[in-house]
Amino acid sequence: MAKLHAGEPIIEHPNRDKQASKNSRVIVIVLLLISAVLILVILFGGWSSMQGMTFISLAWAIAYVGAAYFVSKWNRGVLPVLAALGIVLLIFAGLATGSWFDRNTIGYEAASLSASTLGTLTAILIPVQALLILASLQAFGQQWNIEVEHWPDDEPEYAASHA
Repeated sequence: MAKLHAGEPIIEHPNRDKQASKNSRVIVIVLLLISAVLILVILFGGWSSMQGMTFISLAWAIAYVGAAYFVSKWNRGVLPVLAALGIVLLIFAGLATGSWFDRNTIGYEAASLSASTLGTLTAILIPVQALLILASLQAFGQQWNIEVEHWPDDEPEYAASHA
């Protein structure tokens, strides 16, 4: 009969050790932070012209920064949510880009940043969101959540206690 193991098992996440997983995590975090900065610049640069989108934009930027924190902790569950949020923001940015460029004419209230600058930043947000969607889905497929349990090497002859 095998002896019971005296210590705790060692839990490893082999997919997190792969260079591709590490790169994916960094790419997702960087894209989230770039997106949050762009959203905040557009928000504060066009605050007087946002017409009700101020709090939604602020919440979106906060959500992206919070998601970057969770991704940095290898939380895989937030990745499909990021892909969904990225799709919605991509649609919003696509619709808003033309509106910012239309504001270059006479008769519109001036914002802190010029309308063409805000339109350009909003247009830049579109490919950033497309990259975020792709990176999030690719990272989700890497299965960061897989755990492998083993016992310390110094006690290989022991069996696990199931008590």
